[in-house]
Amino acid sequence: MRRHGTSRTKNRSRTGSRRRSRAAAWTALAAAGALALGGCGDGGEKKADPPQGGESTPQARPPVELPKLPGEKLEVAAVWTGPEQANFTKVLKEFEKRTGATVTFVPAQDPIVTFLGTKIAGGQPPDVALLPQVGALTAAVQNKWVQPVGPEAKAQLDANYADGWKKLGAVDGTQYGVYYKAANKSLIWYNAKAFKAAGVQPPKTWKELVEAADTLSASGTPAVSVAGADGWTLTDWFENVYLSQAGPQKYDQLAKHEIKWTDDSVKQALTTLGELFGRKDFLAGGASGALSTEFPKSVTQTFTGGDRPAAAMVFEGDFVAVNIAQTEAKVGEDALVFDFPAVGAKPPVISGGDVAVALKPSKGAQALLTFLASPDAAEIQAREGGFISPNKAVNPGAYPNPIQRDIAKALIAAGDDFRFDMSDQAPAAFGGTPGAGEWKALQDFLANPSDVAGTQARLEADAAKAYGN
Repeated sequence: MRRHGTSRTKNRSRTGSRRRSRAAAWTALAAAGALALGGCGDGGEKKADPPQGGESTPQARPPVELPKLPGEKLEVAAVWTGPEQANFTKVLKEFEKRTGATVTFVPAQDPIVTFLGTKIAGGQPPDVALLPQVGALTAAVQNKWVQPVGPEAKAQLDANYADGWKKLGAVDGTQYGVYYKAANKSLIWYNAKAFKAAGVQPPKTWKELVEAADTLSASGTPAVSVAGADGWTLTDWFENVYLSQAGPQKYDQLAKHEIKWTDDSVKQALTTLGELFGRKDFLAGGASGALSTEFPKSVTQTFTGGDRPAAAMVFEGDFVAVNIAQTEAKVGEDALVFDFPAVGAKPPVISGGDVAVALKPSKGAQALLTFLASPDAAEIQAREGGFISPNKAVNPGAYPNPIQRDIAKALIAAGDDFRFDMSDQAPAAFGGTPGAGEWKALQDFLANPSDVAGTQARLEADAAKAYGN
């Protein structure tokens, strides 16, 4: 998954009790899923547990009504690749079947705003784009590239989405986007055999994580596979440490650049992160290896190699399951998961997502937004794994295993009370551009974790320029 941008429409008025209930919901459900799967190592293939309470039976609801569009051709752009793209293509095939339209997937590049700008300047914009950054949505609206959501799609949003997700898809009170995909980005996946061989248990605190990393590395298996070639993964590492250590108020202030990146809270977070990144024996391939490792490889190399994987753990969201499926490892047996450890008083809980927008004032584009806002579309991709929907009407039985089912339930239970990915809330020039801004500064930090002050200075200079202050 890619991401990044500015959310000035997000509701920030949260109470402490709501934060605690939200965190409890995510943590309890994810932990329950991990514990349920942790006891499945009986040598036989683990099948997804049958859902309880009739979840295995599709909900008694009519399919979403879509117009007939024979002969209409649509293009849909997103930054998804590999299994993620293939699974989304199955959703588009169903849309074709129901409407008679022909849909072509167009692979986009980061930053997607630049990609779309080139397409629009050339007079060939896609009909629909999925934007991985809130700031990309804001920029697209400011550039007058996107169309407001039509009444049919809005009706699906009103019926199926919490207000928080609708507000994230709106700019200045007008609904422009449909959040089709969400993510819990506070998870660490681990190789069960590597943990067992080293006698390590899933850590609950950052101190325990560093201690576990030391034990794992001493056993001969590097502790962590870091996707340093993809700067967005490094922003996620920082954000989880920062949210837990500095707290939600500081997190919101830094997300809006109301405090500077030279703030002492940033220094503390980078110093803490350096405890892991600064130990080359902790990282698969050392710092140089991490910097040349892209996200898909960071996952697959953790779950291949038998008793000698390249690393014992990999950090990222629920969507990691898609990449695990490309190996022989089985989620629930060989691949288990635990919550990102608490650095401060509470473990962090961060969400991300992809928002669909119409770039052409066509009937087909609005029909596709309507479909993507419906549970019908989300359930197709949910069955493939590595996908979580913010759509509260999605049948939990569509998710293929207890881990993803519980993560999805927790997302819905959180309602409006969640923290969205910080770099997704930043202007794309700072939080969403390969080789620039936050991505580049944190890659440089991974190469030299001792340079905390220099990293802060670069982050602040780039943020001030991007935010215009």
